[in-house]
Amino acid sequence: MNNYETVFIATPVLSDQQAQEIFGKFQGVITENGGQIVNKEDWGLRKLAYPIQKKTTGFYFFIEFTGEGSLIETLETQYRRDERVIRFLTFKQDKYAVEYAEKRRNKIAKKEE
Repeated sequence: MNNYETVFIATPVLSDQQAQEIFGKFQGVITENGGQIVNKEDWGLRKLAYPIQKKTTGFYFFIEFTGEGSLIETLETQYRRDERVIRFLTFKQDKYAVEYAEKRRNKIAKKEE
């Protein structure tokens, strides 16, 4: 099992309910194909660095998960098929990125307490 992170940006014309629905959809794609979600974050509506499809904002979502390499192909195919997703990036974490992500999660958990 490899460790991965994925971030995707959904179109800003969605309602909050629709944005949560799309977030749940991609979490489902991961778990249904043998992946296990380690961390998930809804970063909310943010300004884009540059316009994409004439849009200047988008809903950002972050998912950290473990899974087989074949899962990535399935996940990215689903991103491409969903017209509500305007950008996505998935990458495999090396051991240093895994350590950093764990420290980051612990730091966030301490702030929430």
